[in-house]
Amino acid sequence: MLSDCKGWRQQRGIAALEFALLLPLLVFLIMAVTDFARGLQASSVLINLSRESANLAARSKLQLTDNSQAIMRAVAASAPPLDMNARGMLYITKLMGYKDSSGAITTVVLEQYRWDDSVNRLGFRVSGYAPPSRLWSCPSWNSTTGACNNIATGAAAPRIALMSGVLFEGEIIYAAESFYKFNVLFGNVSLGPLTVPSFGTNLYSMTVF
Repeated sequence: MLSDCKGWRQQRGIAALEFALLLPLLVFLIMAVTDFARGLQASSVLINLSRESANLAARSKLQLTDNSQAIMRAVAASAPPLDMNARGMLYITKLMGYKDSSGAITTVVLEQYRWDDSVNRLGFRVSGYAPPSRLWSCPSWNSTTGACNNIATGAAAPRIALMSGVLFEGEIIYAAESFYKFNVLFGNVSLGPLTVPSFGTNLYSMTVF
């Protein structure tokens, strides 16, 4: 009986020791899965935001000068659990196929808008978050309309690589970009040679219609 009791206590001690050794690894795995799942969800939401923004811009009967902020406001409202108003940015860019003097068709920027709703106080004026567009970076913004100021036209219009040589002359397309300043919960946490994977802090998506 005494030997059985002693053996049982030894087994309990071994099990407790094994659990103590495995606990840090289990905690590490939970942290990694948590951040990965949050990042994956945020990326999925951003894809939907850019897709819907481009779709609405392309299908709207109104000009972007009149409804760009309304489009971005409506789209951002569908973003939870992401807090777009505090940590996000949206851009809508109107592009056109332009035939230059050599006969080549390039893509030029006609208009660009960022989410900066002066009427409802949403977007940039709240968050201050404005990563530059990856299509074309506007040098000066209108603080009332959220439009890019004084974009050159004709042969002097800004040219970008997107869809260059693919569009027809005069063909209009709309590109929507969504950014999000992702708050990593367990970034840079390591366990020996292992490190929690990170999605980075500036998540991004773009869709063209």
